[in-house]
Amino acid sequence: MAMAAESSVKPTPLLKDELDIVIPTIRNLDFLEMWRPFFEPYHLIIVQDGDPSKTIKVPEGFDYELYNRNDINRILGPKASCISFKDSACRCFGYMVSKKKYIFTIDDDCFRWYVDAVLTVPKGTLFPMCGMNLAFNRELIGPAMYFGLMGDGQPIGRYDDMWAGWCMKVICDHMGWGVKTGLPYIWHSKASNPFVNLKKEYSGIYWQEELIPFFQSLRIPKECTTVQQCYLELSEQVKTKLGKVDPYFLKLADAMITWIEAWDELNPSAHSAKLTSGSA
Repeated sequence: MAMAAESSVKPTPLLKDELDIVIPTIRNLDFLEMWRPFFEPYHLIIVQDGDPSKTIKVPEGFDYELYNRNDINRILGPKASCISFKDSACRCFGYMVSKKKYIFTIDDDCFRWYVDAVLTVPKGTLFPMCGMNLAFNRELIGPAMYFGLMGDGQPIGRYDDMWAGWCMKVICDHMGWGVKTGLPYIWHSKASNPFVNLKKEYSGIYWQEELIPFFQSLRIPKECTTVQQCYLELSEQVKTKLGKVDPYFLKLADAMITWIEAWDELNPSAHSAKLTSGSA
């Protein structure tokens, strides 16, 4: 009897009070049912993309807050221009409004599949970060996790996680922090049209010939001692060096500055603490 009672006690979920799960979506979140044993104990931040008048249904029993485009415009005002529309890059708004130490983000068409294979990405090495299955220390590197300008009104889409990963990696290298990657921990049952996706990704595939050498050669001055300072320096180099590739990068560089301004407005205590201590 005692053994049976003990086995029925569920263990406390890891980081229960320190982790938010961020999910961008345009559809009902029925996929959460198969993730219920893992996600139900945690707080969810749902970022609704597309038509804000559409009602997104969330299964009962989950603790969540949901933001649509109207909410983003209301909270950020003119700075909402830095948040992508009609692209999963909108998920980074969830990073901004979270108040937890850690973030895990996942797409709404992913299924459970676990493998245990990770490695540390060497310093000076880039990697293809995947936004549909990503975890990070928000307090440490959050301001660098901007998923760029993608989707509606932009000449590129679906390169949001790649861009954020390159930016984040060069900043982590500068700050002396580790980054891990590995085999997929999930099964992605792609809900989008691959031909439409290719059209969105075309510019990114073409621009990679310039982007990868840019990030490989990028150096951040030692005077930059916070993530915000590093990111603003990065935006300046994007404008100076990549602005020659396409005018889009001039717009992106400005959006990177706006992102940092919006982040600091919503997270003033963290920003002031970093300025006071002089370290991230």
